[in-house]
Order: sequence, then structure tokens, then C-alpha cells
Amino acid sequence: MRDGDAVRSGLLIDWGGVLTTSLFASFQAYCVKVQLDPRILRERFAGDPACRELLIALENGELPEATFERELASLLGVQANGFVDGLFAGVELDAAMVDAVRHARAAGVRTALVSNSWGVHRYPHELFGELFDGIVISGEERMRKPSRRMYELGAERAGVPAGSCVYVDDLPFNLSPAERLGMATVHHTSAETTIPELERLLGHALR
Repeated sequence: MRDGDAVRSGLLIDWGGVLTTSLFASFQAYCVKVQLDPRILRERFAGDPACRELLIALENGELPEATFERELASLLGVQANGFVDGLFAGVELDAAMVDAVRHARAAGVRTALVSNSWGVHRYPHELFGELFDGIVISGEERMRKPSRRMYELGAERAGVPAGSCVYVDDLPFNLSPAERLGMATVHHTSAETTIPELERLLGHALR
């Protein structure tokens, strides 16, 4: 992690797997339910160009979710109807992390969501006004992390310089662009480890 000495005044944070429970755990559980080896899904996204292109197009907002679902299911040899909903069925809000953002904003920290999306309808938009000063969702912006511009927009919409921000993500490769912009970064693995780091970096109690 990179943090320097100064207390930060902005918090940029990912959604899935940070403000929610693990996406990977939910995906794995559903794959088991439909008798698909979870390793196949991971391996196809990591190493199959066709699957990667589908995922990138979905996250960039270039491909409707229904088309993504149909084509991905075909590549995996599973039933398409309800497949994406099934993958997300086990995802819930992480109450401790959501409360930490709420506490940070109440303390005067400027906040922004910076998230790669699988369709923009899966977010609880009713919470956004309470939690965030700015919103950057890949499907709405027509670009995705790790594009540098996603992080720049996050800082701009939070209303603070990039070098005054902390960025939190559960995927390590999404942290590097934030670091290059001068942000402190936190690799999220659990609320128990992330919240104390944020308290130190932001200078506020978040529990």
C-alpha cells in the first residue's frame, strides 16, 4: 500500500466485492448448483479471448446483459435463462463496509463510487445519495477499470485532487492506476482489515 504521511480527504471505492460480499463466492456457489466446475468460469474469463471480449463489452456498456448472458452460456454449455442472476444470487451488502462509507462522508470525507458494472440495474441506487458525492460506473461511462480516466473521474466527481484520495478495490490489478495518480490504495479482503486502514488514512473513526 502507498499512503505517504498526509491524512487523505477523499475516498474512492469499488462496489462488488468491497461494499458487498464476495462475488467470487457467489459465482462459485451458483456454478456448483448448475453442475458447472467453477474453475471453468474463472479459466475462461482469464484465458479465453472470446469470453474476455464478452466481459469487456458488457462492462463497457457496449453489450446488453441479455446478449452477454446468452453468448456466455453458449460458450460454457449451460442454460442461458437466469444464468447471470444466478451468479449474483449470493451477493449481499457488506453492512460494515457500507457503514464505514456512511461514517466517512458524515465526517466530511468526499466519497465516490468507481465500479465496473455487469449492467447498471444491479446497484441499490436508493443508497447512492446517502453514500456518495460522485458516481463512476463503467457501463455508463463506456470505459472500465483499469482505465486511468475512471479514477480521474472519481476524484473529480468527489471534488478532491487525486493525490488526496484513498482508493479501495478487491482486485489488486485495479489498484496500480490509482497509485500512479498519487492515491493511497487499500487491497480489500475483509471489513476487519480494510476499515482500520481507512481510519488511519482518513483520520476518522468509521465504526
